[in-house]
Amino acid sequence: MLMKKLNLKKSAAAALVLSALASQAWADPSVSILATPDPAVQGSTVGIDILVSGISDLYGYQFSLNFNPAILQVLGVTEGSFLSTAGSTFGSVGTIDNTAGQISYIANTLLSAVPGANGSGVLAHIDFNVTAVGSSALSFSDALFLNSNVGDITVQLNGRTLDTVAAVPEPSTYLMLAAGLVGLVAWRRRQPA
Repeated sequence: MLMKKLNLKKSAAAALVLSALASQAWADPSVSILATPDPAVQGSTVGIDILVSGISDLYGYQFSLNFNPAILQVLGVTEGSFLSTAGSTFGSVGTIDNTAGQISYIANTLLSAVPGANGSGVLAHIDFNVTAVGSSALSFSDALFLNSNVGDITVQLNGRTLDTVAAVPEPSTYLMLAAGLVGLVAWRRRQPA
């Protein structure tokens, strides 16, 4: 009886592990955002990589990226290297609107009758100028991902919030301030009473 219960527990545990692995294997591919540096520093440039992971047969895509224009201003957009691993591509870096806070229709497609790209990689790279301290939501819209048969690929879009911080003075700035204060104190001591 005890052996029967142990075997039943082992079978249930094995089924649970296999179920978890199977659900991960069939999970939708995802698109996410990686920022460098994170948090971003006011007055500097932050690079944003748009990453795809776990995708099969990606032949073409488009998306728009929304951001807070009071915090970030787009400097430029470049095509990522992921889709070109499957062949020659043609892409668009989209239309940048720093007033509305959107890059409209970043797109890329393969050019010939080849299978689409598989796996994970960078779809696009965006450089932003950080103009203020605060938080900017980065979100996707107008997304479309297609396979080599021009069928839709369901993709999980993972936006994020990018925090920006004030620039911290260099240590040499503090050293110069301290040296100035020491000089001021020495000068005051030498003054006749």
